[in-house]
Amino acid sequence: MNIDAPITAVSPAVYRFPTPHPESDGTLTWDATTAVTVEVSAGGMTGLGWTYSSDAARSLIAGELTEAVRGRDAFDISGAWEAMVRACRNLGRPGVVSYAIAAVDIALWDLKAKLLDLPLHRLFGKARDTVPVYGSGGFTSMDDDALRRQLDDWLAAGINAVKIKIGEDWGANPLRDLHRVALVNAHVPDGTTIMVDANGGYTPGQARRLGAVLDSLGVMWLEEPVSSDDLTNLARLRQVLRCDIAAGEYADSIHYVERMCAAGAVDCLQIDVTRCAGYTEWLRCAAIAGSHGLQVSAHCAPALHACVAASIPNLRHVEWFADHARLEPLLVIGAPPVDAGVMRLSDQPGHGMVLHPDVDQHAK
Repeated sequence: MNIDAPITAVSPAVYRFPTPHPESDGTLTWDATTAVTVEVSAGGMTGLGWTYSSDAARSLIAGELTEAVRGRDAFDISGAWEAMVRACRNLGRPGVVSYAIAAVDIALWDLKAKLLDLPLHRLFGKARDTVPVYGSGGFTSMDDDALRRQLDDWLAAGINAVKIKIGEDWGANPLRDLHRVALVNAHVPDGTTIMVDANGGYTPGQARRLGAVLDSLGVMWLEEPVSSDDLTNLARLRQVLRCDIAAGEYADSIHYVERMCAAGAVDCLQIDVTRCAGYTEWLRCAAIAGSHGLQVSAHCAPALHACVAASIPNLRHVEWFADHARLEPLLVIGAPPVDAGVMRLSDQPGHGMVLHPDVDQHAK
């Protein structure tokens, strides 16, 4: 096969999706989610990628990243990825730069698979036919009735692991945190895995004391009890608590992941394809986790994670995050639904998704 496919166009866009109500976790409040999309064209085909960021990512894609990849062979994803990283040397790799690179890298993988007329999970190499998910939301801004309704929605979809937010107001309301965890424990069936996420809202001492109570309530997963940058205290909490300690969602590179794994900071590594510079680096990060004997949990963006999560043997699950699960069917056609607690893989070329024709009406 000899396909001449130089990249001819890179087209970014921004869509803002308001939330039904203002939402909060332990350390942040928001009222909208912004998706930055990019379509990359070559050989008569177009690939789609996106990230969750701000208009700054769109500007970066339209400028430095387009200049780095335009005219390159669409099959040379590794070279394009390296060219983007090098083009942004003086802008700094973490944060918006990695988010912007992620959108383009995802689009390039979708494009390559379409040029080969293959589902992307086959191009990656499939390790499983379905991808398990856990329900994620339970925002601290929810009242008890709203939380129960959300739990019921997840249970109706066959999901047997659920996660709520704690650490309200930077750890200032621990009694309400424990009340909400007890509510979940009483509401879900026996055998349901209960997970919590403090978003770095506790001090190390708070996390140790509350973690012991969470252990007694049957919590199996405690995410970011302290800042994900505090590897020393994450590792200390692992030593004294029974529940798994999880972090890693802000990883931007293999170097970040290697430091976290080598520090013994987590029982399960979280990686986010929209933050870690795309599928290319996500797969490398998953391999590093595997070299440390760790499983991987894909953070948020479930529609984008389905195909790549299916390709690794050390997957634990994908986060079915409430905001993104609501947003993705408005952004694209082809977002995989959840049935019996899993996402099933698309047989369409690429990741199987295209921009929704009414996305401009859905976003505000």
